[in-house]
Amino acid sequence: MVAKFICSCSDSKIHYFTKNCNGPLLNIFMKWNTTSYNSTTSIFIPQTTTKPINISLFLAGRMVKHADDGKLRVNCNPNAENYGVPFLEAIANCTLSSINYLDNTDTEIAKHLVLDPEEKAYPLVFKVTKFLCGGFTIGMGVLHAICDGVGASQFFKAIIELARGRNEPSKIPVWERERLIGSITEQPFPESPMNKESVAFSPFLNQHNTTVMKQYCFNIDGEMITRLKLSLMKESGNIRFTTFESIAGYVWRSRARALKLNSNGETVLTIVAGIRRNLKDFDPLPNGYYGNSCVDANTVLKVSELDERPLYEIIKLIRETKNIASTTDFVKNSINTLETNYNEESRMVSTGAVTVLTEWKHLGFLDGNVDFGGNEAVNLVPAPCNMFASIEISIFTSPNKFDNDDPSMKGGVKIFTTLPVAAMPKFKEEIEALRFLS
Repeated sequence: MVAKFICSCSDSKIHYFTKNCNGPLLNIFMKWNTTSYNSTTSIFIPQTTTKPINISLFLAGRMVKHADDGKLRVNCNPNAENYGVPFLEAIANCTLSSINYLDNTDTEIAKHLVLDPEEKAYPLVFKVTKFLCGGFTIGMGVLHAICDGVGASQFFKAIIELARGRNEPSKIPVWERERLIGSITEQPFPESPMNKESVAFSPFLNQHNTTVMKQYCFNIDGEMITRLKLSLMKESGNIRFTTFESIAGYVWRSRARALKLNSNGETVLTIVAGIRRNLKDFDPLPNGYYGNSCVDANTVLKVSELDERPLYEIIKLIRETKNIASTTDFVKNSINTLETNYNEESRMVSTGAVTVLTEWKHLGFLDGNVDFGGNEAVNLVPAPCNMFASIEISIFTSPNKFDNDDPSMKGGVKIFTTLPVAAMPKFKEEIEALRFLS
């Protein structure tokens, strides 16, 4: 199978990015349960991808880092070799039902259904795989250096609408990333929320990165969440917490226990918080803006505190951190810090001390507002890759279409998390313990 390169851009340009765009591939795994797989469906991306690329030519270029200042750029040169958006069509010799529509605890198979080119500078890649049952999957990879989750979802919808014959998308993708470029500040936030000397470590991880890691999916049903919230209210004297806050604190503590972090070290919970509604000192983002618009909300504790303090106290700290991160001053300083510390490398060796939470519940891939031409989107899975195979990442998503047949999943969430294989049994035990809270 040979990847095709699709684009009709005609101009050569270099576009500039700031550090908060820097990140690896974000793989989004979509699938459809169909009764037929006709020729129109099977080739809808090759025929129509040129339209959204004309709207947003950054996704057809190549991400490069400038030798002088280290800043990221997208070089759009239609005369370059293999210029355009890589697209691959494949056929699987099995049915979607034989792999349970990827509604499994182990999600490793998903990485075979996305395009993973050797060159990692492609902003956008697609792979469509047809199954014997007539259903198919779409693996979409977006360079997180350009889009956040909301932007990726919005761009995907634009492609689908053009494929369905619209002259233009209902919401035209708009770049205008320059609106969120900050200024140099004399008081930037620290590059890392923890001192390197105090970072906790897990005995399951080694410095040679040879630990066997896997991404797993866990269902937390509505009753489990209700039990957790009632337990927290009883413990705190009737303080009410949101589902996200409650699960965030519980997952953070459960991961620390599963990883057996040393008790005298520090651990951090980083919540990726959207800022689109908290930009009072910046020009309003245009309708259709798809660039990154997130900040990190960090809560730091000693492992012993996380393990021993009442859970409601941990969750109160998380709430306070979230509230601070939503203020205009915090958002402005975060953007200015990224501009000030652009050339600083803050990446630490993974020790297990960091838990990064991001929520996909409101991205809109499965919200029913996209016309797939009689095909039904039934599941959304983050495919394991360099980003999501790292130990830090945990993703909260809504139940999929199959969960609609399970009344217990009403109000529930799905959690995708990556851990060393040896640590997973303890994490599973922690999740199952939610069923017995009183």
